[in-house]
Amino acid sequence: MLTASLLTAGALIATALLTGAFRRYALSRSLIDVPNARSSHQVPTPRGGGLALVIVVLGVLGVMVWEGGMRPGVGLALGGAGLIVAIVGFLDDHAHVAARWRLLGHFLAAGWGLYWLGGLPAIVLWQMPVDLGLAGHLLAAVFLVWLLNLYNFMDGINGIAGIELITVSLGGLVVGAVAGVQHTYLLLAVLIASGLGFLVWNFPQARIFMGDACSGFLGLVLGLVAVWQGLLQAELFIAWVILLGAFLVDATLTLLRRILRGDPFYEAHRSHAYQFASRHYGSHTPVSLAVGVINLAWLTPVAALAAASALPALAALAIGWAPLVLLALYFKAGQPETATPSHSP
Repeated sequence: MLTASLLTAGALIATALLTGAFRRYALSRSLIDVPNARSSHQVPTPRGGGLALVIVVLGVLGVMVWEGGMRPGVGLALGGAGLIVAIVGFLDDHAHVAARWRLLGHFLAAGWGLYWLGGLPAIVLWQMPVDLGLAGHLLAAVFLVWLLNLYNFMDGINGIAGIELITVSLGGLVVGAVAGVQHTYLLLAVLIASGLGFLVWNFPQARIFMGDACSGFLGLVLGLVAVWQGLLQAELFIAWVILLGAFLVDATLTLLRRILRGDPFYEAHRSHAYQFASRHYGSHTPVSLAVGVINLAWLTPVAALAAASALPALAALAIGWAPLVLLALYFKAGQPETATPSHSP
């Protein structure tokens, strides 16, 4: 208990201090994001501060494996995959890396993580676990690569990525408690603490941005935690997919609508629902906070029902995500950037 408390408190303090150090480094190297027509910010801001969180979480994973609090295979899965993505993101933050090489690195990271975890577990789609075999492992790799990329896409306004990390991890603690699975408690507590340490610098006013190295790292780690928990109890994978719904729904619906409209979907844009919402309300703060409230007040209870088998998994997923789809449509996710919500507040 003492070690867990020290690791958690240390993660918060270390992340806050290291983020400040990376801010000074970014300023000295002119690693600055300058606002342009596709930005949601108006002030030039240093980037790459999320590396502090990456370093702290990787360090804690090492300590957990060393102390016997985590199986070496799980530590290799999370730490190795996360490190690959962080390196690719770091290189891209400093000097552009071609999309094909980034994607290759992302699939290598996903494959590494799935290999050490043992692949996608049997998942409960209705009431019985279903083993999808090789097709499931391939789908899991695509899911992880999409999740790590969409986490980067969704990291566009102050605090939203950190608040997503904190509230989804809190939800993970709840669904784990409901299912009686305790293996991920310390890691999730450290993710929450590190997220809070980063938010000191990123919310409500961003003094440094997270950067690709951290956003991709977080998306992949959370996805691998979902797979890991699914291995411990089959209902938990879908429960985690429900928890991640705020980001998954907005990013996926935005991508699909842009593809259907014939837009070059691979180009940078400001047509996610959360971006429309922040412009609509003239502030990032209420939108980022709303994501946290949705995660805790809506998605966590629904995910807990799925984890407890009180609702069939697919029914819980549909119930949890349906309001998110309606909300994303209301805020014109994927529509041209000149579009406005259907009604004014």
